[in-house]
Amino acid sequence: MAITPAELIDDFSLEMTGKDVPGLLEAAPVLPQGTRMNVTFLGNEDLAMRTTAAKAVLDQGLIPVPHISARRIKSQEMLEEFLAALQAQGASENVFSVGGDPHQPEGPYDGALDVIKSGLLQQYGVKNVSIAGYPEGHPDIKDDALWAALEGKFAVLQEQGLPGTILTQFSFDVDPVVAWIEQVRAKGIDLPIRIGVPGPAGIKRLITFASRFGVASSAGIAKKYGFSLTNLLGTAGPDRFIKELAGRLDPAKHGSVKLHFYTFGGIPATSAWIRDFKAQLSPVR
Repeated sequence: MAITPAELIDDFSLEMTGKDVPGLLEAAPVLPQGTRMNVTFLGNEDLAMRTTAAKAVLDQGLIPVPHISARRIKSQEMLEEFLAALQAQGASENVFSVGGDPHQPEGPYDGALDVIKSGLLQQYGVKNVSIAGYPEGHPDIKDDALWAALEGKFAVLQEQGLPGTILTQFSFDVDPVVAWIEQVRAKGIDLPIRIGVPGPAGIKRLITFASRFGVASSAGIAKKYGFSLTNLLGTAGPDRFIKELAGRLDPAKHGSVKLHFYTFGGIPATSAWIRDFKAQLSPVR
């Protein structure tokens, strides 16, 4: 039985960088308490910026999910320093372990699995580990390697008794997303899944990000999503995508599926859009 868009968008999560604290503070009044906020681990940010952002999330009554970019970690000492700083702020319970952008590791961790296998996460109070999923593949990694990595991370989390969540790259097309979810479940991976969707943003900006991350944005898919590649001046939101995805999901078959918003148009704009979209879905009383 399909779920409703209101059920799908309930308990959504968002993403921010270390530089987005002002936007977070502006958006916080319209965000439900306990909303998960992922905090990125970018190469041009330092430990203080990352931990300050995580603490700001916590101070607003939200749940920080700091990223650990494995290939950017230069040493075990650097990883422990980061985890200890998060723990000192009370922000280490949830993390997202991801390989990261560098083609060559800057230290001993080749990917997210190495960080998880280190056993350090639990030592610093981590209780839930998000891992990456790629419904449309990855521009630099073959599909069989992506599946092997996902299965490997799931197996190690199971061995360690650590709950996990799969957080996916964003998409404009429901078809590959649903097919991918079904493959995940067929492999016996029963972790909750958060499907990445782009928050409302300028069409040109969305296409730029799609190109960067290897996400399909052909004319047919763009039209289906709600924008035209011949008119790049407007903005687009994920309302059509969310409604179609909800109509295709059956909890008995697809398990727990929620949404994760990439805030390409900014945290305030994305948060306001979600509030307004949810209000449109609420029955008139």
